[in-house]
Amino acid sequence: MSRETSEPTSHRGRYNKPVPTSNLTSEEDDFPEFEPFEGAGDSEATPRTWNSEASLSVQNVDMCQPVNKPNHFTSAYDIPNLVVRRGQEFVVRITFSRALTQQDDFQLEFLIGSSPSASKGSLIVVTFGSRRGGAWSGRILETRGQMVMVGVTPTPDAIVGKFRTYVAVEVNGGLQRTSRTTSTDLYLLFNAWCPDDCVFLPDESERQEYVLNDYGVIFQGTVNSVAHRNWMYGQFERGVLDACIYILDASQMPITDRGDAIKLIRKGSAMVNSQDDRGVMVGNWSDDFSMGTSPTSWTGSTNILLKYASSGVPVSFAQCWVFAGVFNTFLRCLGLPSRVITTFSSAHDNTGNLKIDLIFHPDGTPDERHTTDSIWNYHCWNEVCMVRHDLPRHLGGWQVVDATPQETSDGHYRCGPASVNAIRDGLLCHPFDCGFVFAEVNSDVVFMNRDRYGTLTPFRVDKTHVGQAVYTKAVGGYGPVDITHTYKYPQDSPQDKLTMSRAEEYGCARDHSDLSEPELSVSISVEQAMLGQDLKLVMDFQNLGEVSRSIAAHLSGSVVFYTGVSAAQFKDQNFGVTVPAQQTERVQVTIPAQDYMPHMGGQLSLRFVVTGQADDQSVSAIKVVELMTPKLTVEVYGQPQVQQQMFVTVSFTNTFSFPLTNATLVLDGPGLTGVRSRLFKVIEPQASVSWTETFLPRFSGQRRIFALMDCVSVNQVTHLLPVIT
Repeated sequence: MSRETSEPTSHRGRYNKPVPTSNLTSEEDDFPEFEPFEGAGDSEATPRTWNSEASLSVQNVDMCQPVNKPNHFTSAYDIPNLVVRRGQEFVVRITFSRALTQQDDFQLEFLIGSSPSASKGSLIVVTFGSRRGGAWSGRILETRGQMVMVGVTPTPDAIVGKFRTYVAVEVNGGLQRTSRTTSTDLYLLFNAWCPDDCVFLPDESERQEYVLNDYGVIFQGTVNSVAHRNWMYGQFERGVLDACIYILDASQMPITDRGDAIKLIRKGSAMVNSQDDRGVMVGNWSDDFSMGTSPTSWTGSTNILLKYASSGVPVSFAQCWVFAGVFNTFLRCLGLPSRVITTFSSAHDNTGNLKIDLIFHPDGTPDERHTTDSIWNYHCWNEVCMVRHDLPRHLGGWQVVDATPQETSDGHYRCGPASVNAIRDGLLCHPFDCGFVFAEVNSDVVFMNRDRYGTLTPFRVDKTHVGQAVYTKAVGGYGPVDITHTYKYPQDSPQDKLTMSRAEEYGCARDHSDLSEPELSVSISVEQAMLGQDLKLVMDFQNLGEVSRSIAAHLSGSVVFYTGVSAAQFKDQNFGVTVPAQQTERVQVTIPAQDYMPHMGGQLSLRFVVTGQADDQSVSAIKVVELMTPKLTVEVYGQPQVQQQMFVTVSFTNTFSFPLTNATLVLDGPGLTGVRSRLFKVIEPQASVSWTETFLPRFSGQRRIFALMDCVSVNQVTHLLPVIT
């Protein structure tokens, strides 16, 4: 065996000791209970068993959770330890063996990770007299007999994670510490309430929403047919905070970097996907989820994070909204104000420019083989609100971060933080990944004819299709808020032209095809319909010319993934239409449900493409239709009171003409039910199923229970019920 494989990796020659990368510690990482002062001889060192009526010792340390947690807005964390936020004072009650005198000296010590170091911020000594301590400040608030109440204020840039706490008192020749006990461990988080923390958010309603709300709405579908997906973030559920810290440990992120919001966000963005680092979730954009859980089956982040933390194995499977939901939980759990964003008609450009090339055959049919770019019906990412000390001041605020693995950033599949203000103004020179996000919301769609020799000729350019709208959940509400204006100026406005000019200066190539205004055009409209219903398709051909035109047209219909990739084609029809001069001719087509249903495979999106040729002019239009699904029925019974038994019943009736096999019903209610599921092997047509569970509410106030049904042929059957306790 070679020396390289037979000996452990050595850090000698680079570091004196390995760089600490884990909150998990062993006994040798802690200080001894008795530590002699440096230079003290053996005669001066007092053994641990030394005791005297005059000596001072610590009898009890109370982390005062009933006082600290409400003050730090951390009462919701279902965890036995104290959780506080940096930059804000918390109190500790210490009971000594006797009342303090002026000669007594004591200190609090906070340690994180292995080999804690004061110079690295992982060892903090808090003193309470004139003696100088560490960076954190301390003061004595109250003395009552043997009891002393002290206040401790961590710095606003302190390391985020789990600290060990000790109280040390001076005895002859050294310090006598309290014994190691997990009951005094504390978790330190980012603080959106602290003006000196880089994640400070001045608006209280926004802090309640973007830090403390454990429920969200993720928008899907199309801009003309917006669908709502409820997502339970569950950042306060038992085990989730430890799971989020485990993610950082699994990434081997140095402990000393964990107070830096930018570094932590970039590490989290890389770790939520498993593309190159065995992170939390495996992406899967196929229609085969037999080796894991379908992305549509998840109700929230809790089970995903707990499963990953307990096994260390990436969880299968996720798509963009799952990555965004889990990343949002990670961010809010650690105290970072964050929200999930949905961009409709999001560009994914494989050629590194601001052009999405859609290629068509000479007969007008889509050439999917040679079309490598794609337009996602929607794409979900996250925003984090923070000061960017590395950028000009006006580029702070909301920053795009994306955990969906699309392109690499500094060698890892991650994205951001990219300043939304920089994206809007075309300032793509700033870190991180502004150019990639800019293309997602600003690319031009170029329609290209490909002749028999492979030559591409543009015949139409659409500058408005990509980035049609950007939505996020309303503060304190359930509906969407349109924030498109934060990403882009109105089309062709002076500000928009300046932005595009700047973007090109920073290397983003746009389309500059010199195409005349077409006389012919076509548009498609479809009435919204339920899954399993016939569709009524309307195509309006418009002729602005002075002569009548005969158009050889083609209609294509496909079931598509939300990423714009075709799953199966079910419609392929040629037809002709004559449009008189200066008029519009309407063509109506009925799409029977029996045509598309056998091809759905669990998808809910249909894409219709109409193309046409009239002499030297080409026309084209694309329409994506999002089919609606039936709803579940959810009812709650019992006395609405904390720790009082209540009941929830979920019911579903199969209104389809075919049986539903292996249908899973899932309940999720952070602070109420946790995550529970029930499998039904077969639900026959017109048959009903019902399921009842008991639960004990943990908190008073308004909570929510989310129910979901998922099976191979039908998904996104849901219901959300508010519960007030």
